Amino acid sequence: MTVRRALISVYDKTGIADFARALASLGWEILSSSGTASFLREAGIPVQEVADVTGFPHILGGRVKTLHPKIFGGILARRDQGADMKDVESFSIPLLDMIVCNLYPFEETARTKPSLDVLLDNIDIGGVSLLRAAAKNFRQVAVVSSPRDYEAVVQELESEGDLTPTTRERLALEAFAATSLYDGTIAAGLAAATGGDMEDLPGSLALPLAKRQDLRYGENPHQKAALYAPSLADFPWEQLSGKPLSYNNILDADCAMRGIALMNDCCGALVIKHTTPCGMAKGMTVLEAYEKAERCDPVSAFGGVVGLSRPVDLETGLAIAERFTEVLVAPEYDDETIRVLSEKKPSLRILRWRGGRVSPLQYTGTWSGLLVQEDSLPPRPSPDKGEWVGTPRMDLWDDLLFAWKVAALSKSNAIALVRDGEAVGIGRGFCSRLHAVEFAVAQAKDRAPNSVLASDAFFPFPDGVEAAAKAGVAAIIQPGGSLRDDAVFEAAKTLGVSMFLSGWRTFRH
Repeated sequence: MTVRRALISVYDKTGIADFARALASLGWEILSSSGTASFLREAGIPVQEVADVTGFPHILGGRVKTLHPKIFGGILARRDQGADMKDVESFSIPLLDMIVCNLYPFEETARTKPSLDVLLDNIDIGGVSLLRAAAKNFRQVAVVSSPRDYEAVVQELESEGDLTPTTRERLALEAFAATSLYDGTIAAGLAAATGGDMEDLPGSLALPLAKRQDLRYGENPHQKAALYAPSLADFPWEQLSGKPLSYNNILDADCAMRGIALMNDCCGALVIKHTTPCGMAKGMTVLEAYEKAERCDPVSAFGGVVGLSRPVDLETGLAIAERFTEVLVAPEYDDETIRVLSEKKPSLRILRWRGGRVSPLQYTGTWSGLLVQEDSLPPRPSPDKGEWVGTPRMDLWDDLLFAWKVAALSKSNAIALVRDGEAVGIGRGFCSRLHAVEFAVAQAKDRAPNSVLASDAFFPFPDGVEAAAKAGVAAIIQPGGSLRDDAVFEAAKTLGVSMFLSGWRTFRH
């Protein structure tokens, strides 16, 4: 009878004793090395040492254990190739039928920000090589890279006598994914430890992404979805209460976090619907800011996501709970607010945002590939770094700057009308800038006169300025840069509308 052998070499020993015992009961021989061998022996499981097979001791303080032709020959030998089997016989190489391996905890070590020497010592070489070799020869060598697979492997061996081709393929893909994530994490960890000398947008890009959570579905029920994040990243938020987040919730929460970052200099609030603000305002208190933001478009605010730039008190929390809100994002909450809201609105998803993000780059999947760009907030306009057209209106600068924030956060083409620190009309996602102006003006109604307007990009024609002036807009902030800037500027001067040119476009698609 042919003897089946499993080489077991694991750092994480969760469940390994039970797994090895089950293999032994099925007639498998267990081959192992150093720490794993000792662990299994103490559990009463018969183990053969790797050194006894190779005839070579562990060297370099344990850095070299399994890296030997008798081990890798036993993994990579193709049983259906005569030349391979001749080598196996000539060199007395024991064939291996299963590799069970997980790796040194590089990610956990890197998170502690140790010295470079400690980081390098925690890079697994032999384990990665074992996994890759077995996964390459998966038709004849099963590879188990995670403790979560132990139970299913044993059940299949007991019921089928062997692992099916489908299971072998799945396990091989898991092993390659594990080594890929491991290598990407090493690249990110060493870049950080050595000063991050990698290019911002290098010629090749490793993305070590680890799943944070499965989602019910994607944007629509026919789409599967999950949330991934870079393996070494500090996750930026904590969910304190409410139902699990959906794909769309996370997209809208992203807009909330960006809005909070833009309003870090004031007590502000915004309401998001479909990844763009439908209301945004600042106030003396969080409650005032929220109520002003909500009244910009209370119909659209139904079922929206709320972001607040200051800690949430109970009064504000209860006011938000009176409306149907999907998600609440803020930097902090007091314990009483969390307790009351979780009881009163158990479905409301409450997130504490720590002020960070998982990556300095933004990735957008397309049918052409992955678009990558720097993920940074736009440069904040300054009266010293721009140009006025017509009479400067520094008395309106605070509103102009806030309107710029609203437009910069809104989907393009975007127009924002602000009056007294409150968005009174937002035209966003329009193909025509004129239509965006007309929508914002219509939404503002009698609050349009003496408001200010922000545009996320230049006016291609004077018509948008003319529509704003007709509604009583007092001043405009826009980047400039149109071929027809002269005509646009002349219209503003003729109509008595002051205009500030910031020089920076703030598109959001």
